[in-house]
Amino acid sequence: MLASYNLIDFALNPEGEFMSAVVKSINTFVISLAMFELGAGISKEYSSAEDDENIYLNVRRTITRFVGTVCIALVLEALIMIIKYSQLELAGNLFYPVGILFGGSFLLIALGIFLWLTKGHKE
Repeated sequence: MLASYNLIDFALNPEGEFMSAVVKSINTFVISLAMFELGAGISKEYSSAEDDENIYLNVRRTITRFVGTVCIALVLEALIMIIKYSQLELAGNLFYPVGILFGGSFLLIALGIFLWLTKGHKE
C-alpha cells in the first residue's frame, strides 16, 4: 500500500524524479514481501507445534523461503544501487552495491550448506 502511495504521490506531484519514486516503490514492495514471509513462517511454526506435523521439516521450509526472499531483496537492492550510481556518475561508490552482492552470495551459499547438512533429518 505504501509502495502504491509512492507512485501515486509522484503522479500527483511530478516535480520529483520518476526513477526515485520507482526505486522507493520497489524497495517497499520487497521489504513488505520479506516481512510477510517472516510472519507466515512464524505463524506456521507456532500452529504446527500444536499439530503432529514434522517440526524440523517446517522450520527447514520456513528458513529456506525467508532466506531466499532476503537474498532476492539484497540482489535487487544492489542492482538498483548500481543503476542509480551509474546514472549519477558516482563510480567511486560502486563498492557498496558490490559488497551487498557479496553478502547476498554468502547468504545463499550458507543456505545451501544448511540445506545440505539438514537433508537427511527425518524426525
